[in-house]
Amino acid sequence: MCGIVGFIDHMDQGNKAKTLEEMMNTIVHRGPSSSGEFIDEGAAIGFRRLSIIDLEGGDQPIFNEDKTKLITFNGEIYNFRELREDLLAKGHDFSTHADTEVLLHGYEEYGVELLQKLRGMFAFVIWDREKQELFGARDHFGIKPLYYAQMNGTFMYGSEIKSFLKHPNFKKELNKEALKPYMTFQYSALDETFFKGVYRIKEGHYFTYKEGVLDIQPYWDMKVDEKNISLDESIDLIDKTVLDSVEAHKFADVEVGAFVSSGVDSSYVASTLRPEHTYSIGFGQGTFNESKQAKQLTDMIGLNNTSREIHGDEAFKHFPQIQYYLDEPDSNPSCVPLFFLAELAARDVRVVMSGEGADELFAGYEAYGFNTNSKAVRVVAQGLKKLPKSMRFSIARGIKNKHFKGQTHLYRSLAPAEDFFIGQAKVFDESESVELLKDDFKAAPSVKEIVGKTYKKAPEGSELRKMQYLDMHQWMPGDILLKADKMAMAHSLELRVPLLDIELMHTAEQIPSKYLLNENNTKYAFRQAARRHLPEEWSNRKKLGFPVPIKDWLREEKYYKVVRQLFEQEFVAEFFDQEQLLKMLDDNFAGKNDARRKLWTVYSFLTWYDVYFIHNGEKPAVVNF
Repeated sequence: MCGIVGFIDHMDQGNKAKTLEEMMNTIVHRGPSSSGEFIDEGAAIGFRRLSIIDLEGGDQPIFNEDKTKLITFNGEIYNFRELREDLLAKGHDFSTHADTEVLLHGYEEYGVELLQKLRGMFAFVIWDREKQELFGARDHFGIKPLYYAQMNGTFMYGSEIKSFLKHPNFKKELNKEALKPYMTFQYSALDETFFKGVYRIKEGHYFTYKEGVLDIQPYWDMKVDEKNISLDESIDLIDKTVLDSVEAHKFADVEVGAFVSSGVDSSYVASTLRPEHTYSIGFGQGTFNESKQAKQLTDMIGLNNTSREIHGDEAFKHFPQIQYYLDEPDSNPSCVPLFFLAELAARDVRVVMSGEGADELFAGYEAYGFNTNSKAVRVVAQGLKKLPKSMRFSIARGIKNKHFKGQTHLYRSLAPAEDFFIGQAKVFDESESVELLKDDFKAAPSVKEIVGKTYKKAPEGSELRKMQYLDMHQWMPGDILLKADKMAMAHSLELRVPLLDIELMHTAEQIPSKYLLNENNTKYAFRQAARRHLPEEWSNRKKLGFPVPIKDWLREEKYYKVVRQLFEQEFVAEFFDQEQLLKMLDDNFAGKNDARRKLWTVYSFLTWYDVYFIHNGEKPAVVNF
């Protein structure tokens, strides 16, 4: 795991070297083991390394045989040994045993088609010194980040936006269109980031840059390939692929640990990996402390577990740093425990496995059609789903505004996904955002426009498949994977996600929808596969995510005062109706409303803005209050 930075322009080489070093220093947390760089008349290529594979020989940049091409790479290629043997047979010479060099020779041999052969998580760039051309790509799902900007004659790229702040041609400006969608989605939901002019290379895409021209193209997308297979065949296929993926993902020259929560996904991974160390985190007592359930599981299956409890003081003291490492505001409460969980694991290991991805691939979210406690209603809904599409949609329109028990579940089971589903988070209604925001921030793409662009690309299939497709291209890369990467790398920890693997994706595409989600449970066939390795109680556990006691915090006086102090700052009035915002906070504290998620979303944005615009993007110290 590493960090990459670089830029293409014709700055003199002395200034290039100084600028590149400053950019690399901002992401030293991604790669504290070593650094490397290359500079010529056209490019400055930088690299920070966290040594995982080929500890002695994997330093980057790595060159091809005649030194005409070089590569920097962030990630892991899990099938690199097979690819290496193929390339050796085709006459390529290797100077290392690292997966990085496989990418370089693979690109020489196959060009863009190399991307169809890769199994892994990656963001890499290859500089062709003869053509003065840059080629780069990001993995299928967006596990590893890659940003770019074109400003004042410079093309710059990097694993983290904060590195761009050190380039003299970078103009830091807030993207005013990003705030309103963020208030609904809780993460940066546009193609353009919160920094105007800074974009992400999207998941499953590659790019070329030459002579000022940037060309970005897709190389992969999710499809529907359902097979006529039985439940038992589905379970066998899932379990076989999970076991294979965990086996592939555990390759490293250092110890690999695992995160464990009270849920099925990380527990499935840990039970099959059987690492020396597992890690859990929790808040205080009761339902917010998953570490106790995780310890119960690891004791039952014979694994070592290290856990700790964190408290509100720690969360608020470190929260500015959390937003700093994220690069963009993210109000997902689970960013907080994940930050501390990564710190805990990094005391012992450099690599951990986690359970991200299974909910998107195998339909683990209740919002997909399991949002009622009445099994009778779920059974009726499953039966109605068998009706022709036009009839289902007609029934949905007829009951949309009715009020009866189970109406919401029936409507969402029958209506087109586009009519109600925007992903796994909805904080503010758009009308609420407009009411709270100042005029300069009201003009932005609507929620419907944002999700509509993605829905238009969705493959034909069930409404469930369309919802999964939307989450795969918005919620997962924009929130889940971003926080996983940034919170782990904040502590120089590589986080691997074996349940989000291209081979497992191929398996998920084949499973009949009725075995993904039905009246019995979410992630139905997946849970049956997990049951082969876990106690039944764990395989059927309801998804909790990372439970975080935000409601409690915002009704404790000392934390309420911390938030209020920020909301009272003069700069806040640039964005929000400050009087209305403070009233919302005060009423929540007094128990007159329940606006905790909305307040946390605003608090996250303002904390991020304070770090990057009031304090110019410098890493904040731990706050005392």
